[in-house]
Amino acid sequence: MHIKKQGVYKTIITRRTIRCFKQKPLSAFILKRLINAARLAPSAANLQPLEFIVVCNQSICNKIFLNLKWAAYIAPEGTPTAGKRPVAYIAVLVARTKARLKYAAYDVGAAVQNILLTAWEHGIGACWIQSIGRRKIKKILNTREDYRLDSIIALGYRDEWPVAEDFKGTVKYWKDKKGRLHVPKRKLSEVYKII
Repeated sequence: MHIKKQGVYKTIITRRTIRCFKQKPLSAFILKRLINAARLAPSAANLQPLEFIVVCNQSICNKIFLNLKWAAYIAPEGTPTAGKRPVAYIAVLVARTKARLKYAAYDVGAAVQNILLTAWEHGIGACWIQSIGRRKIKKILNTREDYRLDSIIALGYRDEWPVAEDFKGTVKYWKDKKGRLHVPKRKLSEVYKII
C-alpha cells in the first residue's frame, strides 16, 4: 500500500531551528495565525494558562535580543549578526493562577510546537529559546508578577538552511566551512520498536 506524504508530516520533517533571518517584517495576519495555532494546542485539564506577547517593535526587539543566549554549542557563531537578527519575538507566559504548574511545561511544549510548525509552513524560521534573562525581559515587556515568562520564540524569514544528519556519537550541532549548520539526529531505527 502506498501512502502519500501529508503536508503536516512534510512540515515536521523539514523544519529546523533558524538563527539567521532576513530583515523583512512579518505580517499581522501571520503573527495572529501563529498565536491561534498555539491557542488551540492541547492543555492539561483544559486550563489554558498560556498567554503570548508578540513583539514587532524594533526598539523592543533590540532590547530583548540583548537578553538572549544563542546556540551554546557553537557560540559565538550561533548568535545572529547585525542584519540577520530576528524581526519579531513571541514571549510565552504562564498564568500562575490558572496553571497546574507541574503540567504547564507540557502545555508550553504543545503550544510552541504548533507555533514552530505553523511558522515553517509560511516560510518563517524560528528559534525557541529558554536561556533568557527573564527578569529583564519581563521588565521590558511590563508583564504582571502573577505571570511566569517561560521562553521566547525568535522569528523571521529564514536566511540559513541547516541540515539534519545522522547522529555519530555527539548531539552537538556544528557549522561547516561554508557556515552551514549541521544538526545530528538519532536514526529512526534507534528510537522505536514495534511489539
